[in-house]
Amino acid sequence: MSERRPAPTVGQVVLGRRLQELREAAGLSREEAARALRVAPATVRRMETAEVSLKIPYVQVLLDAYGVPAQEADAFVALAEEANRPGWWQRFHDVLPEWFSLYVSLEGAARLIRSYEPHFAPGLLQTEAYARAVLESGTVGRRSPEAIERHVSLRMARQRLLEGPDAPHLWAVMDETVLRRPVGADPAVMRGQLDKLLEFAERDRITLQVAEFADGPHPGTSAPFSLFRFAEPELPDMVVTEYVSGALYLDSRNEVSAHLEVLDHITTHAASAERTKELLRDARGSL
Repeated sequence: MSERRPAPTVGQVVLGRRLQELREAAGLSREEAARALRVAPATVRRMETAEVSLKIPYVQVLLDAYGVPAQEADAFVALAEEANRPGWWQRFHDVLPEWFSLYVSLEGAARLIRSYEPHFAPGLLQTEAYARAVLESGTVGRRSPEAIERHVSLRMARQRLLEGPDAPHLWAVMDETVLRRPVGADPAVMRGQLDKLLEFAERDRITLQVAEFADGPHPGTSAPFSLFRFAEPELPDMVVTEYVSGALYLDSRNEVSAHLEVLDHITTHAASAERTKELLRDARGSL
């Protein structure tokens, strides 16, 4: 059995789209591009959709066939070589769900992350004890203690994203359930998590809101989802919505617009950032 290929990096997704644009600008079909490579048209399609890594000799032939100037082609090849390098998270491949690898790549490349969390504190804002308790509850399936610790390590490593000078703006709306449902047998777990959320709420590039019970139902109650926005103009907004055994990656304009509309509705009706701090302090005081 062949080894499973890691999920594509954001760079591969961007460059795959760019290859398609260059092919179409040159007036070539996938079949014609495939003839230049002496491969099946499906190979060209898989390169353009980032289903396979960008083989540099193939990229060079295609850029030549598309009439790309030498200097621009050299820059493209350099970007492809960089995009093909495994992300830091691949060292967690033993426990990383196949669908989640791309999620971490998107997370690392985004300039803005907007999310709705109906059940738990956002993964990027979880304490180690809270993350461990969530994972022990079976949210990623029944795992050995060793695998759970690897998952916890991955979750903590992801949080370094928020510490750098180029940290994205994280804007998360949590359902009030997140504050009220106890996680972990020891109340100290929830106290520590609420303290951590209050700490994050004071940061410039983090916006937290709570969708209160008193406001009733809203369009986002079905499942957690995140919207990623990027600095690169070639990469459109992307939405990831999770379900029990995986996730859907959505980038069509209609699907992204629908989720953005839901996010806007939720954030408009949710507690303000200042009111959210009051709710967090009240929940902390009740423990």
